[in-house]
Amino acid sequence: MIRQSLALLLAASAPFALAACATAGAPSALSAAQRGALEAAVAAPTRTPANTQRDRYRNPVETLSFFGVRPTDTVVEIWPGAGWYTEILAPYLAQGGGTYYAAAPNAGLNRVRAMMEANPQLYGRVNLAIFPAWEAGDSRVPDGSADVVLTFRNVHNWRMGSQRDGQDYAPEAFAQIFRMLKPGGVLGIVDHRLPENADAERERTSGYIKVSTVRRLAEEAGFRFAGASEINANPRDTADWAQGVWTLPPSLRLGDQDRDRYLAIGESDRMTLKFVKPR
Repeated sequence: MIRQSLALLLAASAPFALAACATAGAPSALSAAQRGALEAAVAAPTRTPANTQRDRYRNPVETLSFFGVRPTDTVVEIWPGAGWYTEILAPYLAQGGGTYYAAAPNAGLNRVRAMMEANPQLYGRVNLAIFPAWEAGDSRVPDGSADVVLTFRNVHNWRMGSQRDGQDYAPEAFAQIFRMLKPGGVLGIVDHRLPENADAERERTSGYIKVSTVRRLAEEAGFRFAGASEINANPRDTADWAQGVWTLPPSLRLGDQDRDRYLAIGESDRMTLKFVKPR
């Protein structure tokens, strides 16, 4: 069954035939109370209105439920960017007694720092950590401390070498993530999906990456593939744009050129993959 499901996932038509389901292994189910706490965090009036408008593309309740993120967990978010998921995860974990780490290069943590300063009551318990670990700085996620590590739309950046002289450092990033997780801990990945039959060189420039590449990187680091969901799939995205994934919202790199067309397509077609660090 697992082999058959994986074959479907890698087939060109699979992103659209398996919507919102697990294809290889079941997610860790949340209890009704945990699911309710997560729904409350997503619905909180403290979230930025522009962020909530993107929930229909990013499906935070379903995505975090699939990854089995409990309010008591120690959760590391790798490269939180402008804090889209920080607005959800930090209060959700704080209220449940869990721990939230925002992990990024020093400069990449500036927006999270601004959130902490602007609203210490809501974000005062956020822990900042340096990732990748070659950067200067004392704060690290301790080895073997995380229940869950999450990263949203970032693996393609590591493949492109966006922060290290254009060199692919994805294997090193996965190795560092593997070390910070507890045995049995979960790695959850969402990223822009490149069709399996596309030229692999497009991973270096387009912002899209193949499911098979992400699986290879994770499994070479020691992870076991635990499941996939199509909750963040978008069949309208053909993944062949001249300006890469940034042609689509929210970037809209072409400005007003064909803007309505790209808005109608919406955000990119995305894989949602779950991995486990073996016990």
